[in-house]
Amino acid sequence: MRAFVTGGGGFLGGAIVRALQARGDDVTSYARGDYPALAAIGVQHVRGDLADRAALTRAMAGHDVVFHVAALVAPFGDPKAFDRANIEGTKNVLDAMIEAGVANLVFTSTPSVVHDGKDACGVDESKPYPAVHLCDYFRTKAAAEVLVREANGRAIAGGRVLRTTCLRPHGVFGPGDTSLMPLLIKRAKAGRLRIIGDGETRVDWCYVDNAVDAHLLAAASLASAEALAAGKTYFVANDEPVNPWAFFNDILSRLSLPQVSKRVSLGLATTAGGLAEGAWSLFGLSGEPPGTRAMASVLGTSHWFDLTAAKRDLGYAPRVSLAEGVSRTIPSLRRMLDDGTL
Repeated sequence: MRAFVTGGGGFLGGAIVRALQARGDDVTSYARGDYPALAAIGVQHVRGDLADRAALTRAMAGHDVVFHVAALVAPFGDPKAFDRANIEGTKNVLDAMIEAGVANLVFTSTPSVVHDGKDACGVDESKPYPAVHLCDYFRTKAAAEVLVREANGRAIAGGRVLRTTCLRPHGVFGPGDTSLMPLLIKRAKAGRLRIIGDGETRVDWCYVDNAVDAHLLAAASLASAEALAAGKTYFVANDEPVNPWAFFNDILSRLSLPQVSKRVSLGLATTAGGLAEGAWSLFGLSGEPPGTRAMASVLGTSHWFDLTAAKRDLGYAPRVSLAEGVSRTIPSLRRMLDDGTL
């Protein structure tokens, strides 16, 4: 199989690239930066932007499947930047596939597209998008999902049709993570992390190897005669909901860092986040606010999902347990602490 991976230099994208390459697939990574580590393992890397449809079309030619992983991921920022990266970028990927005659697309989405500020306990893919999203990342990823689903079945070059599927991995973590766990650890070290709400919520995480497995299984489904995944969306996680604060405090303890114990109500955290967003927007402050409404809501509510569809259609089964995933991740986090990255 010839696979094309957008965002191949990132955490999840890079893990997908390495898994494909390790099993003998011909892999092309596409991202804005240079990644010598990919070339070192024999992966072709094309430097390019999602805004450049012509470059995407040229780079995709001859491939069998696209894994569209690249996205602008942040709780706050310029709405136009999110539109360009997540909506227009996805549209360019789809248009390039149609022009280049690449039939299969696995799109990396997020459960946050259906986050409505309330607990999500055992929900499945029938949960609707909220009327209003809490941040532009949630909004634009939802819009991208719609584009991907609507593109399923469109005619492409060569007389075939496009097959697309959307995956929603939740809380992806593991060795090499540069965002989720490092962000939480940095905030905890700085004394800026609080237990939001009653501290009794439950969250399902996803170890990176399990997320990779789901992507490869989805691609295999699209390429099969039945193509059960075509036009569908799937939640992906470890299927082990836990108290997130106990989970995270255990990681902090293993890293010999102080645990998070101070609490703040969800209402107060949400109000403070809204005020911070307003100040950053009004005064044009750089970087991200210390808190946002989306961050408060996500940290203060439960998120775990019914994985029946992924298990049934894709044959998905988490092969790395949560406990094993943490054990594999700790050495990487400890190295980041030792070299000053965290």
